[in-house]
This record gives sequence, C-alpha cells and structure tokens, in this order.
Amino acid sequence: MAGVSPDTIKAEVRKLDEMVSEAVVKELEGSLLRVSKAGAITREELSKIIEGVKQAYVNAMVEPGEAVGTVAAQSIGEPGTQMTLRTFHYAGVAELNVTLGLPRLIEIIDARRVPSAALTTIYLKEKYARSKEKARTFAQKIELTTVEDVVLQTETDLINVALGLTLDRSRMQRRELTPSKVASAIKEALKVDALIDGYKLRIKPTTQSLSELRRLAAKVRALPLHGVKGINRVVVKMEGNEYVVYTEGSNFSEILTMPEVDQTRTVTNNIHEIEDVLGVEAARKAIINEAVETLDEQGLDVDIRHIMLVADMMTTRGTMKQVGRHGVSGEKTSVLARASFEITTKHLLDACIHGETDRLDGIIENIIAGQPIPLGTGSVELTMRREGEGGHK
Repeated sequence: MAGVSPDTIKAEVRKLDEMVSEAVVKELEGSLLRVSKAGAITREELSKIIEGVKQAYVNAMVEPGEAVGTVAAQSIGEPGTQMTLRTFHYAGVAELNVTLGLPRLIEIIDARRVPSAALTTIYLKEKYARSKEKARTFAQKIELTTVEDVVLQTETDLINVALGLTLDRSRMQRRELTPSKVASAIKEALKVDALIDGYKLRIKPTTQSLSELRRLAAKVRALPLHGVKGINRVVVKMEGNEYVVYTEGSNFSEILTMPEVDQTRTVTNNIHEIEDVLGVEAARKAIINEAVETLDEQGLDVDIRHIMLVADMMTTRGTMKQVGRHGVSGEKTSVLARASFEITTKHLLDACIHGETDRLDGIIENIIAGQPIPLGTGSVELTMRREGEGGHK
C-alpha cells in the first residue's frame, strides 16, 4: 500500500496548530517525516498517530478547578524529604564545592541574596576555549588576588610604628606580580608610604598611632591587587573539545563584559545576579533550571510544571520574591490568608489599623470562614434545576 506524501503529513499535522503547542507540532512533524523516509506511512496509521498525540496532550492538561498549588507543594515537598544534606563536588571538579541537595533547594525557594556556595561556569570564545594557555591566562586574570595571598610573613614594629611585609617570591611569580606593583597598589589605595627592599616592604601609617597601625595592617592584607571582586578561586577544566572556566564566587555583571567570555552560554547559580543583569524573565528560567538540576542530582523525578508554577509565583510581581513571610505568602491580598501563615497577631492588627477588607476570594480564607472553597465544584456558581422545580429550564 502506498504511503502518504510528506506534503500530506505536514498538512494533517498542521491541523493540530490550534489545539497543541507549536513545539509539539514541530516535533511530531519532524518525527513523522523521518519515519516516512524509512518506510511508508498509510493514511490510517497517520490518523491514529495524530489522534493519539491529541489525546495524550489533552490527558496532560490540568483539569479546570484543580488545586495546582497544593499539588505542586506536595510534588516538590515529598521527594524533598529524601534529599541529602551533604555538599557534593560539582561536575567532577574536585577543587570546587557547591551546595546541592535540600540546602540548595531551600536557597532557591527562599531567594537567598547570596548563595552559600556561589559558582560561575564561564564559557570562552572559540580562540580562547581551544587553547589551554589562553584559558589559564584568562583564569589568572579574573582570580581575585589580595596582598594576603602573596605575603609570607607580616611584622608589626610597635617602636617605630611601621608594618613589615615579606612577600612570597614563588606566589608572586605565579601571579605575575612584582614588589613594585604591590607597593604601588598600597600607596595608591591607602595613601601611605611603602618602601621596597627586595621582596620586603615597609609601610608607615600617616599618624603615629598604634590603633591606626592595626587598622592599616587589616586594610593592607585585604587590599586587592588584581582580579575580579567576588571570584575567589578558579579552575580550568576540559569539557568535550573546549576549556571551561569554573569559579568559586560570582560577579556576573563584570564577567560578561570581558572580551574573552562567550556571553550566550556563561551562567551563574546566583539567581539575584541574573535578575540584576538579565532581568526577571531570566531569573524565572534560572529558578527552574537550578531546581530541576538540584532534584536531578538526587535522582528525583518531579514534573517540571510544578517547578514552573513556583517560579511563576516567585516572579509574577516583576521582581523575585521568596516563598515565605517576606515574599509570596506575606504579600497575599487576603488578611486571613496572611494571618494563617505566620505572625498572626501582627497581620490582624495591621489590617484593623488600615481598615482592610477581605473579599474571601481565595482558598485559605474560605476554609477559615467555613465556606465552600473556589476549587473543583466550588469554583462553579451555576446550578442546574429540573423542569418543574421553578426557575429557568
């Protein structure tokens, strides 16, 4: 029996346009065209396949009135009880640790401003990614180096009120620094005299005060010499056929401005930085990606739509909000819903002071009031009457 032509396949599949998503249509069309090349597809088979896809798509849709929030909370929370509390090595890079498991999931949901283990994965442009030397040179360029990193010994001269530094020659050479560069950085940043004697520096504060000397010593040790603020450690690793730079710490905005960096692929696990640099839509995508990756690392299979719903609620107001008293739960329009979560007395008192009104539109407030909730059959206000019972037919 002769099979249907590619044009017929395209025409039949395109009839699904109004019902299913564009991505599903394209994937189905591509799969059917590939199969038709290997062997003929009859019109009957084509109709069965399209009908099967249509039915599967309908079955995957949420029923009207479904308590999607409760289902999402259960679907993420229940597997979360099986998650480990340990910290794992990231992507086989033994030198860098990143928080995974339950602590990382809590960080994401709480929208922590600074993650406990910030990490940036930097992809380089082709001419840098193919060369190990160029990748290492870039890594040295961005790794933050402070005076403390290159000092072998610090001496405090209380009699002459001066600070003595002995620099480590090997560390200096590895970071391509010289005593004169270190002295110049100290002079310029702290406005003090720095005398050079080989690999020794002698620094005097502007006033002959011991307390000033102690403060000066702390400032000198923390003084950055080169690198990017926030990038504390850097590792270069071969991934496939290119070198990728992993960093402990993050400074997304500055990293993206560097000419060696491929801005289209470079990512950080600091979601707030992503929001600041790329906007709230990118932050929403980062929440989804980070949560999915965290759950996958633990071997937990959670439907991505539950995570997408959480991400939508966290970003629906145009900025990223935590799921908690200072975010989504604490900003509900219903007074009773806010009061039922945490700090009950404060919420009720504030509502009285400001004369707030609760319209009882949500679930929690209707449960408190002992009324039907607007879910499932409770979300429908129309009722049917039998003929003869009065009212309309």
